[in-house]
Amino acid sequence: MSVLDAPVGAAPGRDSTSGGEGLVPVFVRLKLTLLRNGLRQSAGRRAAYITSLVLALLIAAGQLIALIALRGNAHAGSLVVLLAGLLAVGWTVMPLFFPSGDETLDPSRLVMLPLRPRPLIAALLMASLVGIGPLFTLCLTAGSVIAVAQGVAGAVFAVVAAPLTLLVCVALTRAVATANTRLLTSRKGRDLAVLSGLLIAVGFQVVNFGAQRLGRAGGLSALDPVADVVRWLPPASAIGAVDSASQGSYGQAAVQLLLSVAALLALLWLWQRSLVKLMTAPDGSTLAAAEPNREKAGKGGSKLSALLPQGRTGPVMERSLRYIARDPKTKAAWVTALAIGLIVPMLNALQGTGSLYFACFAAGMLGMQMYNQFGQDTSAFWMVALTISSTRDAYLELRARALALLLITLPYTIVVTVVTAAVLGDWEALPEVMGLSFAMLGAMLATGAVASANFPYSIPQDGAFKNVAPGQAGLAWISIFGGMISAALLCAPVITVTIWLHVADMEQWLWLLLPAGAVYGALISWAGLRLAAPRTANRLPEILAAVSKG
Repeated sequence: MSVLDAPVGAAPGRDSTSGGEGLVPVFVRLKLTLLRNGLRQSAGRRAAYITSLVLALLIAAGQLIALIALRGNAHAGSLVVLLAGLLAVGWTVMPLFFPSGDETLDPSRLVMLPLRPRPLIAALLMASLVGIGPLFTLCLTAGSVIAVAQGVAGAVFAVVAAPLTLLVCVALTRAVATANTRLLTSRKGRDLAVLSGLLIAVGFQVVNFGAQRLGRAGGLSALDPVADVVRWLPPASAIGAVDSASQGSYGQAAVQLLLSVAALLALLWLWQRSLVKLMTAPDGSTLAAAEPNREKAGKGGSKLSALLPQGRTGPVMERSLRYIARDPKTKAAWVTALAIGLIVPMLNALQGTGSLYFACFAAGMLGMQMYNQFGQDTSAFWMVALTISSTRDAYLELRARALALLLITLPYTIVVTVVTAAVLGDWEALPEVMGLSFAMLGAMLATGAVASANFPYSIPQDGAFKNVAPGQAGLAWISIFGGMISAALLCAPVITVTIWLHVADMEQWLWLLLPAGAVYGALISWAGLRLAAPRTANRLPEILAAVSKG
């Protein structure tokens, strides 16, 4: 009898499902069914899943081959131990930043079923092993143990260490997800996913920075001091046990392996405790508890309105700023742009090989937020369309949105440029770079307004990482890349003048680029808004249809 067919009031008792033998295949089939039904929703989702699967397998195969090639290297043990530690960190933060990635991460859906905690945990643990992530992790752990395993003892420990590392990682992510289920399913939890873009951006830059520093430090030997500590931390201790056993330190290997086993048992116990609490304790969130916050929000909104211009401009600016503060997709885009705009010039400056011109990257990243302005409104754009009855109304709408962006982008661009100049000590180039940044920002606002009017697309609200509705990917690519190329062409006069002043040995006049770039950026953004206004006023039905598909 399936667990789903059990009577509502029946206790599992000594039924096969209570022992876990019957639950495991049920939950594995449930995971596969959820995956299959999700892929059936659209061809775009199938294509994205197949692409991610192929890329993950290719990367995993490459890592596996690279790790096997390290076999016999004196410092291979340090590398694979740190790799296992990074895997554990990734599995820990994954449910916090990707709460909608796996529907089975929410065990509260099973509250009404007559299931005992221990069999349920065993079934969920086995179901968690189905997916791209576990397969990728298994490939890395297999390559890690092969890289360090030597002799019979090393092979014996390797056979145990690889699956044990995977189980600890999966149990870790399940324990974290269950303990934070109510947070992750709330609005605050969905807003937490905004930091995923920042995490990915920072992670890539840190890895790049670390790889360059590692190359200058003399290779893998620089990892030994950190690896000596990490090899005693689960689940990296399981990989370290293989290395210790290969070197003949059997007692140390046994202790390291037992540390990972103890960590697995502790995680399962914490998972069970959180699961019992989740399924028996009532949810304490109430509407009354949110009332004080709502009052504060209302008061804050009135203060903000008083600081903004009167007429149509003020309310439109306030609406745009509230989108940035409250809408998860808009907030994610802004957080990522702000982070990358600072990380790229700063890390290049800290490496000693950077240039102050990298500070222009901040203006480019922030200027991209002007693209697809109406897509963030989704189907609610009909309310905006009702207030636009002329080209003048459309111009005021676009101008107010651009001004809202400038409230953030303009001071941020100045701060990034000044900080980068301070790190590099290149104050002489500050005026020209600042002028180029202002010109680029104005060009991005101009092309963004035109692209918003001509190539609007919908931003789906149901998926955390699906930013384009099916069938509109071409519009998104045309809008973003076409606008970026056009913005670069619009900045050509300022860039040409900058190059000419350098070539003609007239550096004493480079400071003029600061006011010239600011004036040029203001003029080109004004011209772009004027050009986009009639298109916006004439294409309101088409824009509404395009942004309402998500």
